[in-house]
Amino acid sequence: MSEHEFCAAFQRAVELIGRRWCGAIARALLDGPRYFAELERAIPDISGRALSQRLKELEAEGIVVRRVEATSPVRVRYELTEKGRALESVVAEVERWAHDWLEEGEREHRPAHAHVRG
Repeated sequence: MSEHEFCAAFQRAVELIGRRWCGAIARALLDGPRYFAELERAIPDISGRALSQRLKELEAEGIVVRRVEATSPVRVRYELTEKGRALESVVAEVERWAHDWLEEGEREHRPAHAHVRG
């Protein structure tokens, strides 16, 4: 297979991480475990319903683990699994690309050297 042929695994990964809010959730959890309310505050404009749905999807994919703390009231903490933490370099590269190419006012054509970081 040539390096530019269609890759089903790549497509599945892009669709998973590219699903609305999934990348933001993974990025927020890279700093460590967080409670649901902390995630809501960390991700602007996400609704509680959307956050809950995406966390369930990421948990089903083995990217996030949900830990229930037997306190009163019960608290639920989310953290990345080993599989989820493996996304750290991917998230960093996407963030770098976004800063290089998608900064406000810079969405059109960038100079050829834009990908070079000093």
